[in-house]
Amino acid sequence: MTETSGAMLTPHKAAFHLTTVLNMYNVAHSTARFPVDVPNLAKHCHEFFHWDDAIEKVVGADIDNFEGCLARIDDDRGWAILYNTSIQSSGRVRFTQAHELGHYVLHRKVRSLFECTSEDMYAWQSDERKIESEADVFAANLLMPLDDFREQISGPVTFGQLSLCAERYDVSLTAAALRWVSATDRKLVLIASNDGYVRWSNSSDAAFKGGAFFRSRRDLVEVPLESLTADVTVTRELEGVLVPAKIWFPNARTGTKIREMKIDSEQYGALTLLELPSTEDVWAPWSP
Repeated sequence: MTETSGAMLTPHKAAFHLTTVLNMYNVAHSTARFPVDVPNLAKHCHEFFHWDDAIEKVVGADIDNFEGCLARIDDDRGWAILYNTSIQSSGRVRFTQAHELGHYVLHRKVRSLFECTSEDMYAWQSDERKIESEADVFAANLLMPLDDFREQISGPVTFGQLSLCAERYDVSLTAAALRWVSATDRKLVLIASNDGYVRWSNSSDAAFKGGAFFRSRRDLVEVPLESLTADVTVTRELEGVLVPAKIWFPNARTGTKIREMKIDSEQYGALTLLELPSTEDVWAPWSP
């Protein structure tokens, strides 16, 4: 957390403050509310918090192995946000810029250089990367305010709905899906996989409490061969199909079905979304 003007800034509070500013500007000037113009916001951000070390530059750069960077400028009076010019997706660029802005707002007193990889962009539940996780949460709340996001989702979420949200906010489908999984009260699990193995996964709070999660950062987790995800002939299933829960969660009750959605991803081999029934848990049976 960051201290300013006697108050502690959390990722949510900082993003909410800037969202309020953007909402007021939108009403006063009748401008497009979304997508957020991150470079313009970044250059004026210091004014809203009454700081004297402004972000002076938001520029593309050739930064191998990094998605983005926040760095002190040589005169030590200001900052620069850099983003990798090799990134072709405007959505990924926008999230990277917002992520680095998050470092500026939340962490600029901690150190003077932040170099962020693609893994850092999706570390939303990572205790090991607390600073990166906070920057992700800030970026998600800034680019995709939850009150507006909820208005876009009706009924059970699908990759089709999330794709429309990604277009609205000009973010990647992955970022939009992560945003919804982090906010929903439904039992959802988002999985990125490649070459038959789970690369990373994120579970909603409800899913996690019900035992539906994968420790892919610690263990090697194989994609089940019977799953829709493992079927190479299926590249795009946006609405989802019902499959036996035991395929993904061996401890689920026999007969329980879950909804599995899949879409091929440019960044990952496949992006999968699982929805479990709200009444079902998949913990291993307890034994004394």
